[in-house]
Amino acid sequence: MVLCTALALDALDVSMVGVALPSIGAELGLGTESLQWIVSAYVLGYGSLLLLGGRMADLLGRRRIFLIALSVFAAASLLGGLVDDPALLIATRFIKGLAAAFTAPAAFSIITTNFAEGRERNRAVSIFTTFGASGFSLGLVVGGLMTSLSWRFTFLVSVPVAVAIVLLGLKYVPRDTAESRDQESGHDLWGALTLAAGMLGLVYTLVAAPGAGWGSAATIIGFAASAAVLITFALIEKRVPHPLIRFGILKEGAVARANLSAVGLFGSYLSFQFILTLYLQSVLGWTPLNMALALLPTGLLVASSAPFADRLINKFGTQRLILTGLASLTLGYLLFLRVGTTPNYVTDILPSVLLLGVGFALAFPSINVQATAGIRNTEQGLAAGLIQTSTQVGAALVLAVATALVSSHSGPPAGAADAQAMLEQYRPGMILSAGVAMAALLVAGAPARRKNPVPAS
Repeated sequence: MVLCTALALDALDVSMVGVALPSIGAELGLGTESLQWIVSAYVLGYGSLLLLGGRMADLLGRRRIFLIALSVFAAASLLGGLVDDPALLIATRFIKGLAAAFTAPAAFSIITTNFAEGRERNRAVSIFTTFGASGFSLGLVVGGLMTSLSWRFTFLVSVPVAVAIVLLGLKYVPRDTAESRDQESGHDLWGALTLAAGMLGLVYTLVAAPGAGWGSAATIIGFAASAAVLITFALIEKRVPHPLIRFGILKEGAVARANLSAVGLFGSYLSFQFILTLYLQSVLGWTPLNMALALLPTGLLVASSAPFADRLINKFGTQRLILTGLASLTLGYLLFLRVGTTPNYVTDILPSVLLLGVGFALAFPSINVQATAGIRNTEQGLAAGLIQTSTQVGAALVLAVATALVSSHSGPPAGAADAQAMLEQYRPGMILSAGVAMAALLVAGAPARRKNPVPAS
């Protein structure tokens, strides 16, 4: 429960802030591109250090990394709820992302190293990841409630929860055993530095590209420099006696397939949520609380799936559930393209809300189980960091493209009579989410070279 609550808090933080964006923008005078940075700063810190965070947990101790990073997360949450300067607000989001880059893979690998692979681990991972998915989905509701009071509560509400998790973690999180620690690695300093620098440069370039321009010199140089650093990292890993990351892990089980599915799942979902929040509040004029209640079915579906996720995985296997989940998400995005400026909630919005809930509930736990199946205990942190990196880099990439599509149109008109023009500004981003989910569905359905190691029954 301690580990599950920590993951739910990470996910809750992302979606709560998404709901608060219009209120933050109105109070601090921020436009769409600036608001994107409040989301993207978290993704920047999170996505750039997840691989390193997961590997450091393997090397230095998962419990130690988890508790220290969660303490930093609590401090950054407190600061973020008190500041008035937009730059400082974005900085606290970046620090929280860095902290979460260590807590999330550490918590995940504590789960996978304390439960035997098979039914026992499937159940533990399913419950764990369902808490994360529930936190993300219910964050829309909690964010709406908090924003109705003040957007600052979307930051401050995390503080007491994080402090409580740290205190409970000191008592209940098991200490690492010698068998679960990787004693062979730990001297690859240059590998650690180049990995962190390369991922930071890559994710930063992705989230900055909509503002700078995809064909601008800054964007091209950013991608080129990041690629050069990451190539240097790969060369270092091939030469050092004890590499930080073993690239052969991508060839084991269905790790590569699971990571590609995660890119499409989370990338499409986060960008759709970003645009949906703006649509419901800016186009339809809904209050944050009304929006939260309208999206409540998604969170309830995901949260209520926890007792059944492992049973479905054991009965049908991860592959079938991933395909079904991605198909449900794709259909939900496509149906939402019908909306206008005066939609009927029951016929135009609710079907998509329900399909998104079903899709996320089926696909998210299954992808995480598939990504860590067949991996030895000493590399569970690496596998956890890898799958979580895929979700965050996917989110950064798709959100950056969606923001670029939205920003390429003229700014939203101020008058209510121009709601149709505002809707047309957001529609390309909605189409992008549907396209990304469909691409992920095709990748997940492609013939596999190896049989999925997760038991089907």
